[in-house]
Amino acid sequence: MAVGERDPISGHMTTGHEWNGITELNTPVPKAVWLFLIATVIFSIGYWVLMPAWPLGNTYTRGLLDHDQKEIVARRVDAAAAARAGWTGRIAAMSYDQIRADQTLMTYVREDGHRLFGDNCAACHGMDATGNPGYPNLVDQDWLWGGSPDAIARTIAVGVNSPAHDGTRVSQMMAFGKDGILDNDAVLAVADYVKTLSDPDHAKRNATSTAKGRQVFAENCVVCHGEQGRGNQELGAPDLTDRHWVYGGDIGTIYTTIHEGRQGEMPAWEHRLSPVDRKILTLFLLDKGRAP
Repeated sequence: MAVGERDPISGHMTTGHEWNGITELNTPVPKAVWLFLIATVIFSIGYWVLMPAWPLGNTYTRGLLDHDQKEIVARRVDAAAAARAGWTGRIAAMSYDQIRADQTLMTYVREDGHRLFGDNCAACHGMDATGNPGYPNLVDQDWLWGGSPDAIARTIAVGVNSPAHDGTRVSQMMAFGKDGILDNDAVLAVADYVKTLSDPDHAKRNATSTAKGRQVFAENCVVCHGEQGRGNQELGAPDLTDRHWVYGGDIGTIYTTIHEGRQGEMPAWEHRLSPVDRKILTLFLLDKGRAP
């Protein structure tokens, strides 16, 4: 079949190409495709004229509508800040007790505090604030540095062992075994004794080791944890008589803590969060700890 001939079956013209008796047809582009392409070109030209489109060095073609997403976002942020200023201003001016007694304000605290905690604290302490290994539970009422509003607010502001704040809280558990302060037998013994402070039944199974550990504890540990092992919130030393453990309360973890030492770190949020945001976080944690 030659070029320009018409296929008798389809009615289309041919291109002149043929492979093993199969002839190529010069099939026209469907009208729907042409319409789509034309509409696309018209839309592109219209968008170019009406909306921001082409970069021009330090600026751009703004378009007849002068539609600026950056300005829109800035206006929305300003509007949100203005709407938030009403109740945040009250929180800034009122005492913790006054705010906790105001259910309307506490509704804002719970909503905004959940956001702040999720954005800044949940990575370590978990979304429900119940902690993770090495990160304290914040809702069990067992506070390392004190559970008063002022104490919590200060911990949030200055952090713990934070290199970014000169006034940070400082706390360190010595590496009694690793640094050679105690030999391994003494570490094992005092681990057994510490275990008995929260689990008295452990003493029945390890009476000899516990007796030796009590003496080691008196000579090395009471300066931070107290004679009864109830801790010291001035030093961030935990209460060893309850079952609230930061790193774990099994005998193996207790041994590791005594042998290797601990020096947890919490960032200082004073330069990252505003005073109002830190106050909201404090109230949020107090409210979660009070909830059943």
